[in-house]
This record gives sequence, C-alpha cells and structure tokens, in this order.
Amino acid sequence: MIDGLKCFITVVELGSLSKAAVQLEMAVSSVSRRIDGLEQELGARLLLRSSRQVIVTDAGERFLPRARNILAELADGKSAVQELDSEPRGLLTVTAPAAFGRLHVAPAIAAFLQQHPLIEVDLHVSDEVVDLSARRVDVAVRAGVLPASDLVATHLAGMNRVVSASPAYLARHGWPTSPEDLLNHQCLTVNGRVPPRGWWRFEGVNGNQPLPVKGKLRCDDTDSLLHAAICGAGIVHLANWLASDAIVSGQLVPVFPMLPVERGPHALRRDPGEPAIHAVHMPGRSNQAKAQLLIRHLKAYFGSPAYWDLAMEIAGAGQRRAP
Repeated sequence: MIDGLKCFITVVELGSLSKAAVQLEMAVSSVSRRIDGLEQELGARLLLRSSRQVIVTDAGERFLPRARNILAELADGKSAVQELDSEPRGLLTVTAPAAFGRLHVAPAIAAFLQQHPLIEVDLHVSDEVVDLSARRVDVAVRAGVLPASDLVATHLAGMNRVVSASPAYLARHGWPTSPEDLLNHQCLTVNGRVPPRGWWRFEGVNGNQPLPVKGKLRCDDTDSLLHAAICGAGIVHLANWLASDAIVSGQLVPVFPMLPVERGPHALRRDPGEPAIHAVHMPGRSNQAKAQLLIRHLKAYFGSPAYWDLAMEIAGAGQRRAP
C-alpha cells in the first residue's frame, strides 16, 4: 500500500504517469499497477488515466491529503525510531516573541546546540503569531494566554508583571504607596495596539480593571518603554522576564512588593487562563522527536522557578527601600 500511495501522490503532483515513472525510477506499467492495487484496496477510483492525460476523481481529491498525512506519519515514526539509536541531527525551525526571543530563547538555543552539535536551528524572533503549518515551524515559543487550538502546548514558565521605576525618578517624584497613587505619576504606556493582558491591572483595585494611568510617553514597543524607564522617564509595568535584568542591576527598583516565587507542586497547578510562557508544536509533524528534545531543554534551561524570578527575588529585597 505504501508504494501505491507514493505512486498516486507523485502522479497527481506531476500530472503524468510517465513523468512519475521517471521520478520514481520505475516502469510506467509498474506505476499503473501500484495505483490499480491501491484503488482496489480502497474500493474507489482515484485517477482517470489515458495516454494523453490524468484526471483526479472526486474520491482522489478527498483521499490526497490523507495519503500525504499517512506518508508523513510514517516518516515521523521512522525518524523517531532512528533517533533513539543515533545522535539527533537535522534542521529545526523555531519562532519566539521578539524581546523574549532575544533575551531568553537565543541563549537557551545556543546551549542546546552545544549539547547537540549535529542539529541546526533557524530562529525567527517576531511578535507575529505565525501559522505553524503554513510556515513549516517545528516549535513556537509564545508569551501570554494561549487560545484554544489543536497544538500541543508545554508550560515553560510563569509570567507576571512588575511595577518598577529608576531610582532617579523615585528620588524626584516620590514613591507610590498604593496602586491608586500611580494615577498621580508619569506612567509609561503602550500606544497603537491592544495593551498586554494584565497591563496596569491589580487585584482588588478599580474593580480589577486596568487603572487609567497617564504619562507623557507612549510607545508601541515594550522594550523601548523599559529603556525609557531606566532613563528616568516614568514608572513602567513590565513582564517579569523583561524587567528582571534591570532590577537585578539596580537600574530599576520594584515599586511594590513583588509576588512570591512559586515553588514545589503548587507551581505546576496553574489556571490555563493565566498568562505564561509556553512552547507549542503540531502533533504528528516531521521533526517531532527533535522538537520535543528542544522543548525539554527550554523547560530545564529556564528552570522552575524561572531563573529571572529567582534573580529578582535575591536582588529585590536588598534594592527596594521603604518609601
């Protein structure tokens, strides 16, 4: 049946029995017999064949994508079995959000490549949410809330937001003592797109809706807001993984006490509606064994709790001063 599938797909793609025979290095009669056997096994005519042309029947059109999937699944299985007894090799295509990709995914992949020297990675960092099937992506790292889909998702790290400002800004303008005090400060906000989930939102404050903060600077890039806050332009509300380095170095100071770092079994039981860092991949896809190998590496590299949360926990207590 496998030979019949290959012959059927090749004939459809090339539109000719003779061209398919050349590509498959078979006699035309052999190609025809393989397709005859496949049609008999299925109980349906897939192709109308003559000396001049090949026409795909309605049954053939419906069967074609399934035939391709069968061969792809077989190739995946063969690859997975072979990789059990050999060093993983080949190309992986990976996407990640721009800022998170630069800060955390690229260093993790560099370590991954040192461990697996026969693997190559094409890393694309962009805030565009790509279609894994259309773009032939093996692994996509995504930050935020995952929508429902058929993709297989692996939780990599938690995600929360930290209110912070530079020591210079706080020295000039004073230290907010509650979230409501932010309404009287210069707050750096997102402009030109839907604000990130949780942006200026605090439990039990303003009916759990975002505070209507204002400021002289608005930007559509959170990485730019980070650097503006470091320069003293105002207070910013950024993801933990983005603010961590600046907080650890003392360039930014957490304005309010940070959330405790989750440890132990409770850290694994999360609300699927909460923002987090995930890796997603398509089931039954070529390179699945290598994709899962990379995902396991990312999870171990980030750690539990994530290394950026641990670093802020260590540095935050010493840097934050009472207002």
